[in-house]
Amino acid sequence: MLKLHPSEFILPKDTTIGDDACGYSIIDNTLLVSVLCDGVGSAAHGGTAARQCVKFFLDQFKNRPRAWDIPRTMKTFTRHINSLLFKESMTQYGKIELLTTLCLAIIEGENLYTLNLGDSRIYLLKKNGEFIQLSDDHTMDDECLSHVLTSACGLSENIDPIIYTTPIAIGDTLVLCSDGVYTLLKESAFMDLIQKGLGASTIIHSTVQTCKPKNRDDMSLQIFRIESLDPLHSIKNIALPIPDRLDEGQIIDDYILISPMMEHRRIWKVLKDTKYCVMKFPLSDDEDSINPFVHEAWHAKQISHKAFPYAWVPESRSMRYYLMELVEGINLKEYLKNRTLSIDNVIELGKFLYHAEAHLLHLGLVHGDIKPENILVYQRDGEAGVDFKMVDFGSIVQIFSSNSRAGTPTYIAPERFGGSVINESTEIFSIGVTLYWALTAHFPYGEIEPFQTPIFKAPKRPSKLNSNIPPWLDSVIMRSIAISIDQRYRHYSEFFYDLKNPEKVKPYFCASTPLIERSPVTFYKIGFIILLVLEIITFYLYVTK
Repeated sequence: MLKLHPSEFILPKDTTIGDDACGYSIIDNTLLVSVLCDGVGSAAHGGTAARQCVKFFLDQFKNRPRAWDIPRTMKTFTRHINSLLFKESMTQYGKIELLTTLCLAIIEGENLYTLNLGDSRIYLLKKNGEFIQLSDDHTMDDECLSHVLTSACGLSENIDPIIYTTPIAIGDTLVLCSDGVYTLLKESAFMDLIQKGLGASTIIHSTVQTCKPKNRDDMSLQIFRIESLDPLHSIKNIALPIPDRLDEGQIIDDYILISPMMEHRRIWKVLKDTKYCVMKFPLSDDEDSINPFVHEAWHAKQISHKAFPYAWVPESRSMRYYLMELVEGINLKEYLKNRTLSIDNVIELGKFLYHAEAHLLHLGLVHGDIKPENILVYQRDGEAGVDFKMVDFGSIVQIFSSNSRAGTPTYIAPERFGGSVINESTEIFSIGVTLYWALTAHFPYGEIEPFQTPIFKAPKRPSKLNSNIPPWLDSVIMRSIAISIDQRYRHYSEFFYDLKNPEKVKPYFCASTPLIERSPVTFYKIGFIILLVLEIITFYLYVTK
């Protein structure tokens, strides 16, 4: 994930809005788009051009064609906005009036892409202290002309912008600024201020205090300190083929394909030497398959808990795939077709699901699709009883995602149907539904179909369907699947505490549960008081007749 510490500030020369404009956007937590423009003062509508230019790039990059690489996108969009400004100038004013400098910087993966027109600048402060200017000043200075722009956005109908690519690293700092900033600061002083970690506003205001008002122009500055880069981009762009066809007996990097494990034949049981494992391929080579597959493989590599199959990506591969250990078991749904789980087994299942989710939480992730089909049941080595493994790395997403496609409707918390994010509480709901089903073979809110908008009503207590369920476990499950967020467990730790401490579990009742069920003693006390009052009133009426 791309993480930055951004800072930007614009200070007009006087109290007017000024001619500078800047803005940035971090798209999908992976792509930085930063734009800074300085409207040319000699053009009557330079400021308008600058603001129009910034808005154009930020809007267009959010909807860019995914098949285009970054350099092509930058060039195409720059040519388009340049042509628009030029034609609008000629149409409305008959001369160049919509004219602005342009600095455009894009961070994708471990690369910084830059483009500039005019004399606004782009710098990169490397973590080793090197301060590099990545832009060219497109100006002309001679005896007759002073600081005249030779290139700007909107200056001519056609342009051929140059894109520079620079490798970047965590700890580097990207800087964009207008000439109103760098003309008042020596490069060494500018670098020193950036190195000190000062924000854009502080740098501009401290610079203004040391100069005469007549010597300064509009000032705009953007600073982006790089805290982490998106490693998935480089993984995705490794040139690895994806096989169109896979067959039994085929050998890939010394792994023999034994048998497909799914109908689509993209997940295989394979053999290398004497060891069996699982090999998984993307469904196809299009963007919609590659992107989720790369995320899946990346998440699988990060997970190290025994609740999940061990997964790895070989350093040298001839094709795009990843590997994971083979667990000889069947999923919980199939397992329970011919047998049942004891109460103790279901308690262990609840604890297992806690440990799996707690590990993911440590990585900033959630499973996203907890259900019996994604839980493998297998025999313990040399021991009586069963154990569990969590599968389906493809469903794992970052916590607090608002990914409406993650999960299976029957197991999704009510608030997620309204667009709420995935969090610990929504995952606990899925755990609760899974435990409810494992104990009763019923779903608390019925089976919900995709694209259905369900209506949630108070469910039957699981103990009504399975009399073996102890009251404390009945309450744990009911609290896990509570419709109201306020009544449900909010954190995994609360859920796990109750599983470990049955004697401390507080009875749980839905708001609609009759008082006689929630508190029989209170019900009979109130009934006794009411009857007593009625007796007193009756006696009083009888005496006073």
